This record gives sequence, structure tokens and C-alpha cells, in this order.
Amino acid sequence: MTELVTFLLPALPLLALLLTLLFGRYIGCEAIVRLSERIAALGSPRLGTAGRRPGHRPPVLVRGGGLLLALSLSGRAPPAAA
Repeated sequence: MTELVTFLLPALPLLALLLTLLFGRYIGCEAIVRLSERIAALGSPRLGTAGRRPGHRPPVLVRGGGLLLALSLSGRAPPAAA
């Protein structure tokens, strides 16, 4: 019995999420909608171009992390056998 409980214990959060999705509810859905509305309101052009500084560019998003490292190492051959 304890082996079964030990086996199923890590799967309980996944099963709970699956059951809520099957019943048509998503945990935190309202919070995600409120956050997206707040972000959309911040990005709306309320001031137009009069509120912007001349020559101001939006920030550039740079890729980083594992993908950048993998792409930089993908052209390199494996080390030679000694």
C-alpha cells in the first residue's frame, strides 16, 4: 500500500490540474486576464507621440540562455581522441 501511495504522490498535482481542465475551469484564469488587460493598458498610446522623447528607441530583446549557447556550440567538432 505504501509503495502505491509513494508512486502516486508526485502525480497528484498533475491529476488535480487535469480534472480542473476537464471540468472547464483553469486555475488562475481570472488573474491572467486581469494581468493581460493591465499590460495592454500600459502599452496603449494614450499620450500619442507628444509624450515620447525624440530619438527614443524601444528596448531590443536579445535571445539568451540555453538556445544561444547551443547555437554557438553547434558548429564545433568534438574533441580529438588522445
